[in-house]
Amino acid sequence: MKKKIIAALLLLSVIVPFYAFQIEPNLVVVHQMKIGDHSLPAEVKVVQLSDIQVSESYETKRLDKVIRKVNKQKPDIIVFTGDLFDNYAQYQHEQEIIEKLSQLKAAIGKYAVWGNHDYGGGAARVYERVMNAAGFNVLKNSGETLLLKSGKKLFIGGMDDSLLGNPSVDETLADRQSYDYSLLLTHEPDVADKFIGTNTQLILAGHSHGGQIRLPFYQVKNVLAEKYIRGLYELSDHTKLYVNTGLGTTSIHARFAVPPEISVFQLYF
Repeated sequence: MKKKIIAALLLLSVIVPFYAFQIEPNLVVVHQMKIGDHSLPAEVKVVQLSDIQVSESYETKRLDKVIRKVNKQKPDIIVFTGDLFDNYAQYQHEQEIIEKLSQLKAAIGKYAVWGNHDYGGGAARVYERVMNAAGFNVLKNSGETLLLKSGKKLFIGGMDDSLLGNPSVDETLADRQSYDYSLLLTHEPDVADKFIGTNTQLILAGHSHGGQIRLPFYQVKNVLAEKYIRGLYELSDHTKLYVNTGLGTTSIHARFAVPPEISVFQLYF
């Protein structure tokens, strides 16, 4: 029995690292959610991507699978909640990134916010230009109101990165006036509490990677992603917050029990 246990442990010591480094980072799961009063007609479909972190460990060609899965959803709106780059100084490939992200199709529009890695390694000089060239409107403490086919108004706002940027809740909401639904984007999830009491319906965030390595008795946590780590939360004023686990990796280029994610929201209001 003892030999069998030792053999099993040795086998696991090989299988688990292989899975974590070679298998799970290459997966892409799609999570579907319905948010709001389901007795009302569905107003808009939003697809969220986050934390692509392009690098030598996440080359741009790996976006092909993501593009196919996103476009299959036929989204009205695509949002990206930050960290396009992992370390821009080491891996750039700007034109390839533009070509890939340009293939993402949304009936109404594509929106993005800054992540902390989009400021580092020289990325701040190119991030907005790259995203604009790929058809994304980069929101930086700003927002706009969209008139939907039903006649209802959707406000979409984005706050600057809370670690390396100059975030402002007031500026983000400054242009929000007449609206039926308010959707806000922020890179770091823990700052969502700052929007409590602002009559916001849904906040989308990333940054945490869902912990990236999730062990039974240990949870990796990032700064400003310690309270809200992954999945759907309801804040004290009933605002919904969703934390996307991201697509890429950083530091350790492995994932365990936290596969790369595309999140899809059907909004009812």
